[in-house]
Amino acid sequence: MRTTTYMILLAAPLALAACNSAEDPSESVEAMMADEMSAANKMSTSDDMPMMTDDGAVRTASAEGIVTAIDDAAGTITIDHGPVPEVDWPAMTMAFSADDDDLDEVAAGDRVTFEFQMMDSGSRIVSIAKQ
Repeated sequence: MRTTTYMILLAAPLALAACNSAEDPSESVEAMMADEMSAANKMSTSDDMPMMTDDGAVRTASAEGIVTAIDDAAGTITIDHGPVPEVDWPAMTMAFSADDDDLDEVAAGDRVTFEFQMMDSGSRIVSIAKQ
């Protein structure tokens, strides 16, 4: 009885997988990529990027978070930060460009407060301090 049950449990996923094997997986991947590109082309950069002012000036915002990684070669600090109400950002994890002094100031796992700017080239830490 046990052997029969085990055989059924092993055969069921294989049978289900075989049902979908007739489809061409590259078609679904290509369709997904086309949908994503279409959505990306519809994004509005002026309204969705509140860091840039109407006159092209760069705005500064501040946040708190935890350093998750430091990449000396790339010159980035990755921070899991909370919401940033000044720019309508939700909590997220993202990499910020940083100067060598800032890279040396913190380590992975440190809780920090930081100020950053958003520019055409990306986001850059202006100041960072351990909490």
